[in-house]
Amino acid sequence: MTTNPNDWNASIIAEFRANEGRVGGQFEGAPLVLVHHQGRKSGRAMVSPMMYLADEDDPDRIYVFASKAGAPTNPDWYYNLLAAGVAEVERGTERFSVSVSEVVGDDRDRIFNEQAGRYPGFAGYAEQTVGVRTIPVVALTRTRG
Repeated sequence: MTTNPNDWNASIIAEFRANEGRVGGQFEGAPLVLVHHQGRKSGRAMVSPMMYLADEDDPDRIYVFASKAGAPTNPDWYYNLLAAGVAEVERGTERFSVSVSEVVGDDRDRIFNEQAGRYPGFAGYAEQTVGVRTIPVVALTRTRG
């Protein structure tokens, strides 16, 4: 039986909202956000649950990782975020607007390696994509105003 990723996401989203941003199962104890974005082709409003890494120097910035569980292609949300340049994030019980930017080069490597060190699944995803793609790192920075 194939699980529809939208059904899986819907259950994670419901649990996140019912428990002030905390979920169990494979994400228990992991920092999780809900990222609201718009389909670049469909125009539909979408919500994607994602693990994140908080920036150690800037409390208004977090990083998300377009791992797609080690698949050979980037997730659609990655392209949607970059195309829009803005999004909204739910973290805990708070919802706020963010600007979107891709992190590249040495900064990307440093941030990804930190996440992979904390959550070894990300290192496994990187191993699966060697020679196929580099897993993108996206910075989401709270906008004021």
